[in-house]
Amino acid sequence: MKSTRVTMKDVSVAAGVSPATVSFVLNDKPTETISPETRERVRRAAAELGYVPNGAARALREGTSRIVILNVARLPHGGTGLAAFIDALDGELERLDHMLLVRYRPGSADIERMTAMVAPRAVLDLDRIYNSPDAETADGGWTEGLAAHTAVQFRYLVDLGHTRIAMALPTDRSELDRLAALRLDYAARILAAVDLEAPLPLVMGRDLDEDRRALSDFLDGHPEVTAVAGLDDDTALRVLAAARTLDIAVPQRLAVIGFDDAGAGELVSPALTTVRIDTAGFGRRLAREVLDLPADDSAAAPTPATVIRRQSA
Repeated sequence: MKSTRVTMKDVSVAAGVSPATVSFVLNDKPTETISPETRERVRRAAAELGYVPNGAARALREGTSRIVILNVARLPHGGTGLAAFIDALDGELERLDHMLLVRYRPGSADIERMTAMVAPRAVLDLDRIYNSPDAETADGGWTEGLAAHTAVQFRYLVDLGHTRIAMALPTDRSELDRLAALRLDYAARILAAVDLEAPLPLVMGRDLDEDRRALSDFLDGHPEVTAVAGLDDDTALRVLAAARTLDIAVPQRLAVIGFDDAGAGELVSPALTTVRIDTAGFGRRLAREVLDLPADDSAAAPTPATVIRRQSA
């Protein structure tokens, strides 16, 4: 059966120009002197015909495909922050005529095999970044990375007058060990800067009964703790639910703050105070960085992390 795929020659016939002109326009060659009217006519013809560039041929010409690989294997997938980051990264890459391929399988061998298959323009291995010894500098550190976001969370509690703080962690941290260790380390340094002790880890359970026992035992052993910072919103919400079943007054006896503003926090009572991170802004900016493009108005610098103040703290 003859292929019905629209070719560059079809576009040239519809636009009344040469195939070379079509190539220059669709590949956005700024060095070619083609009038704006002709460029618009070619683009309109391509859109009307449903022309799709031959990615394999273009990859051969450029020596690389227009695919960017993102590996997020061991990062927590449940929160809205990572989803917003991926959506924004994908959207900006698509706007720049590239495609995002997201991989969730851990291991460098898997990424190397995929790289050999598709010859990507770039590989963004967030899994390796957050699980490597140099993670602090790799993710932006104290300027606008994970350390800076953690500082916003803990300094808020310190400014409220809390001097003994815990960090709530999920019970199954097999995929979060490195991330939890990073956040605990950052928090310890933030508190040390104001002569306070490192945060105590509060490991929550697998269900509400286990959460209740975990929080009760923790506060019995550490009655001096007056505030809990969650590793993420989900963990902070578990603390809130356990406190409610134990008749622990929030925030009077125990202040609770989440991290990454997953959305559900405003629907509970008391509503969860949290830290909002402009993950979409980071995604848009990263898309241009991996393509070696300067920032523009469509990918403005991410806004600083901010505290969304609600009733729990």
